Amino acid sequence: MTLNQLRYLIAVAHHLSLQKAAAALYISQPALSRAIATLEEEMGITIFERSKRGVNLTEEGYKFLAYAQQVIEQADLLLAHYRSERKVRRVFSISSHHYAFVVNAFVNLVKEYTKDEYEFSLRESRTYDIIEDVVSGRSELGIIYLSHFNRSVIVNLLQSKDLGYKSLFLAQPHIFLCRDHPLAQRSELTLEELSDYPRLVYDQGTNNSFYFAEELHSTEVVAKNIVVTDRATLFNLLIGLRGYTIASGLLSSDLNGDNIVSVPLQSDETMELISVYQRHHKMSLLAQRYLEILRQYVMDFIPAEDVLLDAPSPEH
Repeated sequence: MTLNQLRYLIAVAHHLSLQKAAAALYISQPALSRAIATLEEEMGITIFERSKRGVNLTEEGYKFLAYAQQVIEQADLLLAHYRSERKVRRVFSISSHHYAFVVNAFVNLVKEYTKDEYEFSLRESRTYDIIEDVVSGRSELGIIYLSHFNRSVIVNLLQSKDLGYKSLFLAQPHIFLCRDHPLAQRSELTLEELSDYPRLVYDQGTNNSFYFAEELHSTEVVAKNIVVTDRATLFNLLIGLRGYTIASGLLSSDLNGDNIVSVPLQSDETMELISVYQRHHKMSLLAQRYLEILRQYVMDFIPAEDVLLDAPSPEH
């Protein structure tokens, strides 16, 4: 099956005549007939019923035509994009865990960019997929975390894929709760005190190892567990179900509103937020600027007692 065959099919369906379609396509009628017959044989269906008065679509033909039109529309969009003399170049791309502070810094970077045309990319994703995005070049930077629990596994994985990483800051673990949660006013919480409430965690897909979990204390067994794929859903469930999630504590109201609060968690863990990049590729100026904005954002909006900016491992 080729794009030309699909274009021929659409033309014949429009004219309901092989002769008229051939004239519109500037090809011979026998060549058009052979192309349609070959397509029908390859697909194992009859697309057109032939008669002396012309052709008509069969029921299967109508279904096939709908798919063919979708394929051609997408192909035309692809060709228009890459044949255009004025291509919109992707200037910066990043993949990250579901961190609000990453989004806030991204917003500030885009606001600084003064060009009339651009394409930025921000993907909130799974741990393994973030790493693969950086390996493939789909994203220039990845933002994930290291803890005492996952450090050796994640660092070995990064090294095996020839990726470097740089520490951004250390964060103390916190619990995110809705503002009217019974425990929201506590100055500190333990995991035991949260045992009656549903724990919300992010889906890690087929690479669902404890070491790839986006949340600390992933091996802790809980009675109520809800797996989600995006941050908006998680926040809605925090509010609607009075659930909780374990996070970095870096939460501001400028993009996230005032419905979620952060309470320190009693824990012997810390979260070392790191940027991941291709070791042998020079980092772009925009990527460097993004990391500067991210670091400054943390310093400006997060209480000093909750974040230690002097991370233990500067660059690898």
